[in-house]
Amino acid sequence: MSTFMSVFAHLVEHLADLLHPLFHASATAAAIVLFTALVRLLVHPLSRAAARGQRARAALQPQIAELKKKHGKDREQFQKALMELHAEEKVSPLSGCLPSLFQLPAFFLLYHLFSSSSIGGGANTLLGHKLFGAPLGGRWADALGDGGIFGPAGLVYLGLFAVVTAVACFNYVRTKRTTAVAAPVADESRSEGEQATAAALASVGKIMPFMSFFTLFTVAVVPLAAALYVVTSAAWSAVERAVLYRDMPGAVPAAAALA
Repeated sequence: MSTFMSVFAHLVEHLADLLHPLFHASATAAAIVLFTALVRLLVHPLSRAAARGQRARAALQPQIAELKKKHGKDREQFQKALMELHAEEKVSPLSGCLPSLFQLPAFFLLYHLFSSSSIGGGANTLLGHKLFGAPLGGRWADALGDGGIFGPAGLVYLGLFAVVTAVACFNYVRTKRTTAVAAPVADESRSEGEQATAAALASVGKIMPFMSFFTLFTVAVVPLAAALYVVTSAAWSAVERAVLYRDMPGAVPAAAALA
C-alpha cells in the first residue's frame, strides 16, 4: 500500500509540475481538479450506459405492469418473471450505481494521501501545498481556527460551499421535478404489500431532492484536497445528468443525488 501511495503521490506532483506555469502556488489544487476530470472521463462510458439502461427500464414499464397484473399477489413469481425480463432485455437494475462505485477508489486515494503525514517512509510534502492560502491537507475546522470564516482558508471553504450549494439547488429542482413525474399513483386495488412499497417509494421521493445538500457536510469534514475532488465531481455529475437525461422527464437515475 505504501508503494502504491508513493506512486500516486508522484503522479499528483507530476501533474502539479505540468500545471505550475499556469497556476503557480495553486498548481497542486489544479492537478487535483484535472485528476478528477480524468477520472470522470474514464467513468463517462458507464454513465452513458446507465442512461441507456434507464431508458430501457422506462420502455419496459408496460411489460412490467402486465407482469404485475398476471402474477397478482404472488410476489415471488413476479420477482422471478421480472428478473427474467431484465435478463432477456439485457437490462441491469444496478447499472445506475456503477459510475458512483467506480469513483470511490479515486476519492479514498486522495483522502488517504492528504491525511497521511508520511508517504513511502518520508515526509508527505503535499500537505504543505495550498489553494489560495488554504492547506490541501487541512479541514474546515482548521480554517476556522486559523483566521476564522473570513480568513484566507475560510474564504476558500466559503467558495466551495457556494459551489456545492449552487449544484445542490440545481439538483434539487431537477430531482423534485423528475420524482413528481415518476411518483406512483395511489390505487386501492393494490395489495397491502404493494401499497406499503408505494408508500416507501413516496417517502424516498420526498428525501431524494435534499440528498445533494449532504455534500456540504462531506466537504467540511474531509481534507481540502478530497473536498476539491467531491466538489468537482458533483459539478460534473450535475451537468452530465442534465445532458444524458434531458429527454427523460420521468426518469430518476440510481444514486442520482450521491455521485
